[in-house]
Amino acid sequence: MLTIRQYVRAESLEEAYTLAQKRNNMVLGGMAWTKMYNRSIGTAIDLGGLGLDTIEETDEAYLIGAMTPLRVLEQHVGLNAMTQGAVAESLKGIVGVQFRNTATVGGSVWARFGFSDVTTILMALEARVELYQRGVMTMEEFALLPRTERDILVRVIVPKMERSVCYLSQRNTKTDIPVLTCAVVRRGGETFAVVGARPRNAEVYRDTEGLLASGVTEEGACAFGESVARRASFGSNCRAGKEYRQKVAAVLVRRAVLTLDKEG
Repeated sequence: MLTIRQYVRAESLEEAYTLAQKRNNMVLGGMAWTKMYNRSIGTAIDLGGLGLDTIEETDEAYLIGAMTPLRVLEQHVGLNAMTQGAVAESLKGIVGVQFRNTATVGGSVWARFGFSDVTTILMALEARVELYQRGVMTMEEFALLPRTERDILVRVIVPKMERSVCYLSQRNTKTDIPVLTCAVVRRGGETFAVVGARPRNAEVYRDTEGLLASGVTEEGACAFGESVARRASFGSNCRAGKEYRQKVAAVLVRRAVLTLDKEG
């Protein structure tokens, strides 16, 4: 059971950061997953009054506040236009609309869940995170920070650029936690894949062998899928075994590459 001894609605990021330095204190996201924890929280820190629940657009990027609900991200016209609907595709399977109205981008990113659709799509979009003390870093750098980190996630920055994106996932049932997530991106002459829910954090796998350098073919797409599946590490849990995940990874990567080629 989750118990909270004290609740504070932070009036500034400085106040939130100071409170978060105490080991037993915790920054709240949307409480979608946190409410299922079996722990006692000393002080629950709410960032809801700091204006971090919107998506701002600049000439260079989309700035996604940490308290932005997943549903707002899912329905964002600009982000979906830029990604050919991949953002919405990546989020639509997360439990249900009511859940996505509550769960926040920051909560998903900060927790670094091994099953996260959110982390997979953001890493594919080469997003960066802005932390209150550490500043701006890539999603890949952020994923390597120790889980004891006590900083505050302020926003996620998605750069604007020309790219083609395809997002696919494998689920045992429609709104279940994914067995595997996959995003493939083609930008300029480069193609790379991001595979998550392995069930570990998402990771980027580039076409280091040049399998798609001369264009996409069925054989090249299959070879790239097999290459990614060989390089990625997989584990087993109650949803799937590692061998199954490895086979699914090869299939999803191949399908995504061919989809991008078909869509042009």
